[in-house]
Amino acid sequence: MKKITQIAFALAFALFLVSCKNTKQKIQEHVSTYNNSSSIKGHGITSTAAKAFLNDNKIEIRIETNLEENEANMAAYKESFPQLLQEMIKNNQISTELINEGVSFDVYFLAYNNAILAQQLVDKQELAVLEKGGAVDNKETAKL
Repeated sequence: MKKITQIAFALAFALFLVSCKNTKQKIQEHVSTYNNSSSIKGHGITSTAAKAFLNDNKIEIRIETNLEENEANMAAYKESFPQLLQEMIKNNQISTELINEGVSFDVYFLAYNNAILAQQLVDKQELAVLEKGGAVDNKETAKL
């Protein structure tokens, strides 16, 4: 009986070790899940994709639109971008678990010609601000 208990414990421990994922594995899994299932709804959005930068502990999310690059669109999306980011956090498209492990999300909102309408780096600091309902105004924020 003691042998069976030891074998069962060894198997359970081995299963535990196999089931633990490191941050890089979680990044890859998050990007794969995002690309296979993500659908962001909104005016003019044509597609979205995530890309992993494992050495930088960063995930880049590109939201492509059919919008023109002009001052009106840049101003409109600079204002509404924090709400989109909050929705992405709520839907786990931006993972708070990964952010708490030191991963940052670089999110781009792009015009039809790939010009940046809005951009935000979401890290621990920005996550705290977004969870309170605001947006950090730093050099990563949309540029006019």
